[in-house]
Amino acid sequence: MTAGVLFGSFTLFLLLSVPIGIALGLSSLATILYTGALPLDFLMKELVTAVDSFPIMAVPFFILAGEIMGKGGISERLFDFANALVGNKTGGFAMATIVTCMFFAAISGSGPATVAAIGGIMIPAMVRKGYDKQFATAVVAAAGSIGVIIPPSIPMVIYGVVGGASVGKMFMAGIIPGILVGVALMIWAYIYSKKHNYGGTGEKMTLKNVFTSFWEAKWALIIPVIILGGIYGGFFTPTEAAVIAVVYSLIAGLFLYGELKVKHIPKLLIDSSLTTATILIIVGTATAFGRLLTIERIPEQVASFMLSVSDSNIVIILMITILLLIVGCFMDTLAAIIILTPILLPIATNLGYDPIHFGILMVVNLAIGFITPPLGVNLFVGSGISGLSIEELSKAILPFFIAMLISLGLIIFIPQLSLWLANLGG
Repeated sequence: MTAGVLFGSFTLFLLLSVPIGIALGLSSLATILYTGALPLDFLMKELVTAVDSFPIMAVPFFILAGEIMGKGGISERLFDFANALVGNKTGGFAMATIVTCMFFAAISGSGPATVAAIGGIMIPAMVRKGYDKQFATAVVAAAGSIGVIIPPSIPMVIYGVVGGASVGKMFMAGIIPGILVGVALMIWAYIYSKKHNYGGTGEKMTLKNVFTSFWEAKWALIIPVIILGGIYGGFFTPTEAAVIAVVYSLIAGLFLYGELKVKHIPKLLIDSSLTTATILIIVGTATAFGRLLTIERIPEQVASFMLSVSDSNIVIILMITILLLIVGCFMDTLAAIIILTPILLPIATNLGYDPIHFGILMVVNLAIGFITPPLGVNLFVGSGISGLSIEELSKAILPFFIAMLISLGLIIFIPQLSLWLANLGG
């Protein structure tokens, strides 16, 4: 009955369009009041202790670094470099947009931030090049999902904290899966462009153009090298890397590129603070929600049910995958990771899955939720930029959804795609 109150009230609040962070908190409070077994200050303590963590300090700094880099002229230079690499191919503008999103993902750590930064430039530009608006918007919305797969990734930080996994290894493990998803999206972009005669730039790719555009974008492209090299080389922790990313992005925006002005900084601080506050509220209330689930022994019951259905590892991991895909349609990625990791990770490890591999599996699963209605945050950001309805955009993004599912299948059944780089350092 207690579990019914917890999930029933949560569902009711979601149906009333209450923001998910607040819905998690209110449903937890309703359950505490119903049972009377816990003090009222339980929720307040969980809100504080959930964010009282050194690794979680990386979240606000990565958000701020992404905001600064997004406003510092980075997007255009990344696109020029990507365009020099693939722009001459059929559908080159679309493929260059996907590559740009992959580059920006290595800076922002956020799916919606990637869509906002790249979409505002590339959707109108693609339409001017003759691409239909539905396809152009779907390209950016789908590619923006890579923002949480290629490191640095905010969901990976949260998974590392909740699941007790190395954030540095999670970052390394996300590189190949992120590239794999990007390639899958590019393949569909090429097929669609070929069918609709969307040509490339018509300019031959030359080493001179590639080098020139690379040199212009070098200050942006070096950020992932600094972050991952520093973490994996043992020079600093992921949290310290996030601080270094902020300092570097300020230097790049103010002095190296000169497009960021001092007058822009207060607004960047305000915007990043609002985003951080939203995320940390979700982290705090989702942690309280998860603790109540543990007290009610829901994780044990879910594990027992799954193991009773089948003793086949493949069947159980497919059940987990379907569950995550469904949850991703309705729940914020961070909340889903906090609530479901304590439930699903023990099942996965009992099946023989490496915690790092399973973490990547979770992140990619939930990244697909960025483009699936009704929550589909990337759909809403793309819709706001292009003016398309969610219904129109959902139809256009379906082939990209299928491409991401195929990539997910490869990630599930070929563990070395995730573990090879993660295990290089031992």
